[in-house]
Amino acid sequence: MQFQQLHYFVAVAETRHFTRAAELVHVAQPSLSQQIKALERELGADLFLRARGNITLTDAGEALLPLARRILADADTARHEVQELVQLRRGRVRLGATPSLCTGLLPDVLRAFHDRYPGIRLLIEEGGSHDLVRHLARGALDLALVVLPLPTASPALTTVELLREDLVVVSSPEAPRPGDGRRTVRVADLEGERLVMFRHGYDLRELTVAACRAEGFEPDFAVEGGEMDAVLGFVRAGLGVAVVPRMVAARSGRGLRVTPLARPGLHRTIALAHRSDVAPPRAARELQRMLLER
Repeated sequence: MQFQQLHYFVAVAETRHFTRAAELVHVAQPSLSQQIKALERELGADLFLRARGNITLTDAGEALLPLARRILADADTARHEVQELVQLRRGRVRLGATPSLCTGLLPDVLRAFHDRYPGIRLLIEEGGSHDLVRHLARGALDLALVVLPLPTASPALTTVELLREDLVVVSSPEAPRPGDGRRTVRVADLEGERLVMFRHGYDLRELTVAACRAEGFEPDFAVEGGEMDAVLGFVRAGLGVAVVPRMVAARSGRGLRVTPLARPGLHRTIALAHRSDVAPPRAARELQRMLLER
């Protein structure tokens, strides 16, 4: 079955006349008739009743007509959409990122991408790396910004390291400076500090708790369970201190004191991930290029 045959069939069905249908689709009438007969042989059923010049649809023709129209319409839509995507005038990018990256890294990059490609819709999914990897694997995302190492090894994903970011300690300017007022603090200095802690599943939570345990103590939580904006708000209110990425601290505005961690400090590695078995769409590849060149 060919699109051309369906096109000819719809033309005859709508005009109820082989000659007029041939004129409509700009083909010789014998060629059109031959293609209709070939379609009927393919389907194993007559599509038209031809009685004394009166062309009517058979039951098989009536059943095929709405399907043929839909197939032809879908083919036109597919052709148009692909052409638009190739030229980056329309389309979408489904990007996953951790909430801290949505706050720190993405705003400037997404603004530049939107300025260059205003017709591309950006669909952002916030979540922890574990959830984002799962969404990537089932095809719900085109790209994801994740924290390395991945929570579980996934040979089906390709990752490209994007940046290595320092973590810092934020506190309220009204509260005593952590680490007895020194310009930098060690992870060990957080023992005895009340921490404002992220919810379970948040990459920064696991990293901070693991660092404290490596220094031989369990962190003391003043508040726990928040997202990034909530954690920063609780710190501003003087409820405790928090460990956050440097980019987030730099964007957080007034109301926070930022204290670097002494060497070797704490860091996290951000990578851009996509499925290995499926190439990202053109628009997603363009966003990927802008992220890597940022």
